[in-house]
Amino acid sequence: MSESRFTYSLDQLQEMSARVLGLAKAAGASAAETDISLGVGQNVSVRMGETETIEYNRDKGASVTVYFGQQRGHASTSDLSEQALADTVAAACNIARYTARDPFCGLADAGLMATEFPDLDLYHPWPIAVEEAIEIARRCEAAARDVDPRITNSEGASVSASEGLSVYANSHGFSAGYPTSRHAISASVIAEDGENMQRDYWYTTARAADDLDTPERVGQVAGQRTVRRLGCRRVKTVQAPVLFEAPLASGLISSLVSAVSGGSLYRKSSFLLDSLGQQVISPIIDIEEQPHLPRGLASSAFDAEGVATRPRMLVEKGVLQGYMLSSYSARKLGMTTTGNAGGNHNLIVRHVQGNAHQLGFEQLLKEMGTGLLVTELLGHGLNMVTGNYSRGAAGFWVENGVIAYPVEEITIAGNMKEMLLQIVALGNDVLVQGSRQVGSILVERMTVAGE
Repeated sequence: MSESRFTYSLDQLQEMSARVLGLAKAAGASAAETDISLGVGQNVSVRMGETETIEYNRDKGASVTVYFGQQRGHASTSDLSEQALADTVAAACNIARYTARDPFCGLADAGLMATEFPDLDLYHPWPIAVEEAIEIARRCEAAARDVDPRITNSEGASVSASEGLSVYANSHGFSAGYPTSRHAISASVIAEDGENMQRDYWYTTARAADDLDTPERVGQVAGQRTVRRLGCRRVKTVQAPVLFEAPLASGLISSLVSAVSGGSLYRKSSFLLDSLGQQVISPIIDIEEQPHLPRGLASSAFDAEGVATRPRMLVEKGVLQGYMLSSYSARKLGMTTTGNAGGNHNLIVRHVQGNAHQLGFEQLLKEMGTGLLVTELLGHGLNMVTGNYSRGAAGFWVENGVIAYPVEEITIAGNMKEMLLQIVALGNDVLVQGSRQVGSILVERMTVAGE
């Protein structure tokens, strides 16, 4: 495992962390924690075959949190020199002395710290030359533009390669870190037919460049998605089934996760208060959290507080088995952290009876019959307290299980609590583009507002 692209090695970051904790202790802090990270990356973009941007980034930063009993102070810096780290610790200590006491603050319990660190295969640097990245972006854009002569313009194609190295340490004696990588290829083009213009995009992302789709495939999908939107109409207002395409279906799961996360729960700003052990989503659905997936985009042996992560069932047959808690939110709720400080880890959404019961996309259309296929959502229209949901949308009107015509300038509305319970089918078209892996989702009924 090479770390030569980073300014500091993992051992050096751990030494810095130890110095920071030592400074905090010398200043009188009863406990302290620090996170030190490095990042390097390269991004190129082309438009209409010409190089548009070449960007490099080399970032570094440290955050320090200190506790004086029940008083907490936090400070951060982008300078990792010894003096800057000492000044940051001093700033955090000064802040802590003037903050109000909070009985729920503090490090996660020492007994919950991770002690095993399996190799999750998260670091695959892509030492790609700028010239090669530009050529890949050109191939991607060309593939998109070649789909149809009505593709007359482009917002460009891009290729990015990034790496990170971070260490988390606290005064329990915990200190661990690891390097990661993440790469991507994307394209966005514009099609024109008379006065009608449409755009769409596609992308692929992975820890390792070998796991990315080919640039030609990314461009082809971007072009096809753009052309199929030409000739958009509006529809009359109606109650109808709604099929959320896989890239958007993860947003429904994200809403569920937000509603069962500690911050929303202890603030009582969730439409799923007191939902533990209750039906929160359709009984056909299981959701498993798998933090240790090799090359997973949200894999980690420990969370942002050093707490060991463990596989678990978040939802079983639609019934919520646990919340998403950090140590702070857990204490506020009188519970124990679930190792989710910093977010969820690889949520796998599947049919309770296995993948064989998840339908292909064409089967989902037939299952829906007549209704709306949503491929784009606009705005942020979810009230987390009530669950009321209303967003601008675009996609396709489906009749008798077949796509009839593209639609735009419509709104879909419902209540998220009811929508989750009204999921009637899952697709097997699962995309791995983030921390939630889910195929297309068919909701039994929503209001589709148009003309």
